[in-house]
Amino acid sequence: MQRDDALLRAWRDAGGPESLLADDPPARGTQRWRTLWISDLHLGTPGCQAEALLDFLKHTECDTLFLVGDIIDGWQLRRRWYWPEAHNDVVQKLLRKARKSTRVIFIPGNHDEFARKYLSLNFGGITVAEDWMHATADGRKLWITHGDLFDGVIQCAKWLAYVGDSLYEFTLKLNRYLNRLRARLGLPYWSLSQYLKLKVKRAVNYVGDFERAVAREAQRRGAQGVVCGHIHHAELREIDGVLYANDGDWVESLTALAERADGTLEIVRWAEQLPARRTAATVERKRAGATVA
Repeated sequence: MQRDDALLRAWRDAGGPESLLADDPPARGTQRWRTLWISDLHLGTPGCQAEALLDFLKHTECDTLFLVGDIIDGWQLRRRWYWPEAHNDVVQKLLRKARKSTRVIFIPGNHDEFARKYLSLNFGGITVAEDWMHATADGRKLWITHGDLFDGVIQCAKWLAYVGDSLYEFTLKLNRYLNRLRARLGLPYWSLSQYLKLKVKRAVNYVGDFERAVAREAQRRGAQGVVCGHIHHAELREIDGVLYANDGDWVESLTALAERADGTLEIVRWAEQLPARRTAATVERKRAGATVA
């Protein structure tokens, strides 16, 4: 519990020294959105793809940014402290966005449930809320929740969730080794854990039950749609007349949900943009070197 409190204080206090730093210069090729949703960053674990996330945050701007739970992985940090510089850079980048007029709203999930003690408080310009009702530019109401409250394993057998979390972490470790080999062979990123989940019938049924449950609750609350995270599976579709949107994660799929200026929603798959962006950066460096020469 003391470690949880210390982590939240660090998040809040980072706005002090951090505010002395110069703002990041505008990045080339920045994409502008009305609203962005990201979740399941799992900062504090080796599985967090912090460098890709930093690239996303650097090249996107929005009026409102929703952090839809499992931003910091308190479960893993209680077992073993892991906090590299890149994870700290992500927190600093989020704080800078909050300071530079982006409205940032943090809705805690099950892995960062300790933050639910601080609902309605503000940490470095970031508002903590249990859930949120968002109005799109075209007038639709979207209920925003992490989604763990609709997970029967989390609610009824939390010990099983902890066991599953350990097995999931092992799969991600295996996935990292596999993708290092794929990178050497010039092959694109591929998620082993996502592949396994989609192949196992029981997991597919679990995902379907979860999606229908959150859609029903959004309808009960008078919303036309729901935005959630939790299951690490990006999705945008209609369920019984309710728009279901899941923004995915930054451990496996590297995805976000985005709202355009006219209210149109789409899933941004950042893994597909990274190779082209890295190639452009290499060309730019070579060009700059030639100019200097």
